[in-house]
Amino acid sequence: MKPEEMVDSVTNIALVYGPKLIAAVVVWIIGSWIIKLLLSGLNKVMTKSNVDASLIPFLNSLTGMILKVMLGITVLGMLGIEMTSFVAILAAAGLAVGMALSGTLQNFAGGVMILLFKPFKVGDFIDAQGHAGSVKEIQIFNTILKTGDNKTIILPNGGLSTGSMTNFSTEEKRRVDWTIGIAYGDDIDKARAVIKKMCDADARILKDPEVVIVVSALADSSVNFTVRAWVQAPDYWGVFFAMNENVYKTFATEGLSIPFPQMDVHLHK
Repeated sequence: MKPEEMVDSVTNIALVYGPKLIAAVVVWIIGSWIIKLLLSGLNKVMTKSNVDASLIPFLNSLTGMILKVMLGITVLGMLGIEMTSFVAILAAAGLAVGMALSGTLQNFAGGVMILLFKPFKVGDFIDAQGHAGSVKEIQIFNTILKTGDNKTIILPNGGLSTGSMTNFSTEEKRRVDWTIGIAYGDDIDKARAVIKKMCDADARILKDPEVVIVVSALADSSVNFTVRAWVQAPDYWGVFFAMNENVYKTFATEGLSIPFPQMDVHLHK
C-alpha cells in the first residue's frame, strides 16, 4: 500500500470512528460522574433511614457494579460493537465461572440473605455450625465469630444462612436453669426455703417472672430440685456460676447434703 493510500485509509477510519470514540469517552466520563453522585446520594439516604451499617457498603458496591456494567455496555454499543454476540459470550463465561465457583456463589447468596433478613447482627452471641461466639464481623462470603477464649472462627455464609442457628442475644431476658440434688432423708421444705432465700438475695435475679423451685426427680442417689430463674441476658453466666458456688457453701452450713452416686455392697457367707 502506497503512503498516500495509507494516509487516506487512516483518515477515513479517524473520520468514521473518531467522533464515536470521542462521544464514548465523554459518555463514560459523564456517566461515571453521575454514578458517583447517585452512590453518594444512596449512601446518605440509607444512613438517614437507619439501614443496618453492615448492609450499606454491600448495597453501595452492588449498585455501583450494576450501574458500571450498564454504562460499559452503553459505551461499547456507541463504538459499534455488536452487543448481542458480546452479551452471549458474557453469559457463557458467567455460566462457566458460576459452575466453577458454585460454593463461593452459595456463600455470596447466603451473605445477601443474612444482610437482608438479619437473623443476627454484629455483637450478638450465636451458636451455629457447631461453633459458638460473638459476631465480630459480617462479610459477603463469611461471618467472623470471636469465642470467649479469644479464638477467631470464620463461618461460610452459605451453610450459616440455611442451617439451624441459636441467637442468645435476641431477647433481653434469659432463663437460668439448675438441677440441685439433696440426700434422701434431708428436709425438702428446708432445702426449698434455703434455695429461695439464695435467689432472693441475688439482685440480678428478676422477681417477675417468679422463681420456680420444684422437685423434678427422685433419682438413684438424690432428690433433685429443678430451679428456674429469669435474668437480664448479660447476667446469665454470672448468676449461673454464683448460684452453684452459693449452693455448695450454704448447704454445708444449713445441714443439707449434696449427695454423690454410691453403692451398698452386701457380702453373704
